[in-house]
Amino acid sequence: MKFLDQVKVFIASGYGGPGCVSFRREKYVEFGGPDGGDGGKGGDVWAEAVDGLNTLIDYRYKQHFKAQRGINGAGANRTGADGEDVILKVPVGTQILDENNEEVLADMTEEGMKVLLARGGRGGKGNAHFKTSRQQAPRHAQPGEEGEERWLWLRLKLIADAGLVGLPNAGKSTFLSACSRANPKIAAYPFTTLHPNLGVVDTGEGKRFVLADIPGLIEGAHEGAGIGDRFLGHIERCATLVHLVDAGGEDPVAAYDVVRGELEAYGAGLTEKSEILVLSKMETVSPERLEELKAELESRSQGEIAVVSAVTGENMRPLLYRIEAAIEGQRAADKAKAERLARGDEDDSWTP
Repeated sequence: MKFLDQVKVFIASGYGGPGCVSFRREKYVEFGGPDGGDGGKGGDVWAEAVDGLNTLIDYRYKQHFKAQRGINGAGANRTGADGEDVILKVPVGTQILDENNEEVLADMTEEGMKVLLARGGRGGKGNAHFKTSRQQAPRHAQPGEEGEERWLWLRLKLIADAGLVGLPNAGKSTFLSACSRANPKIAAYPFTTLHPNLGVVDTGEGKRFVLADIPGLIEGAHEGAGIGDRFLGHIERCATLVHLVDAGGEDPVAAYDVVRGELEAYGAGLTEKSEILVLSKMETVSPERLEELKAELESRSQGEIAVVSAVTGENMRPLLYRIEAAIEGQRAADKAKAERLARGDEDDSWTP
């Protein structure tokens, strides 16, 4: 299945059915009067977050979605049937934006969440509705209300607990395959990963977290170099970032600075997230070189530098525990902040 994380769709709710102008004409009913029924309501357009989807590829070949219009009213006070709704099923984590791709109208962060995108028009009233003591034979009825129509953008931001970042060939895909059952493409050339991959990491005792591997960043990605930086949206929801630097690269320290610069240029608070800096591919350099790199990177990063080898598995388990602890700490802080805001506390700068 191909990965698609942004599409533009057209939606239109149904028009309401018009009311009916009708009179009773039974042979033995004197002064039968009006009996025109009301029109049915037009169908709505909804978006629903469902489990089992991780791409918007279904909207690649169908971009127009129109709900059914309401059925006309009929004589004998028969009300027309309501139009059927249309439901756009999207993956959890999908954002719905306006036509200009700027304002976020809805953020589908939980399974089962439903959002009304376009309301169907109301059905018109039949002439029976307008009968009064002074107007006993009305010959008019209401037309149905018009529906709503608009263009929308759907943008998927994957739900993951931690995200892997780094230059191309920093070992991110190898790391993901070593600690989960994910099977990303791995090769010895840049940009092997062209779309995000997710893996579930099981740390034992029933604990697990979701790890996201995204394509590598190069200098100038925010200006369109390489494959750009739009895919960074998939790590905006992560609690922590795992920054992999190839210990055997030409200049690991410069590589770290390049990636941090691209994260800052992208914005969205990525540089404010907690970061775990990892020297990967430790088996490719000498212990002396590793110590030298650790000393240089400690002056630029926050916290201890992890040194691992995804190929041999060395130091992988302690790093996974550290990632898990960082995720739990950030989620607890986010929960406490949400509770304070719910109570109306003005100062939300406190962190537990």
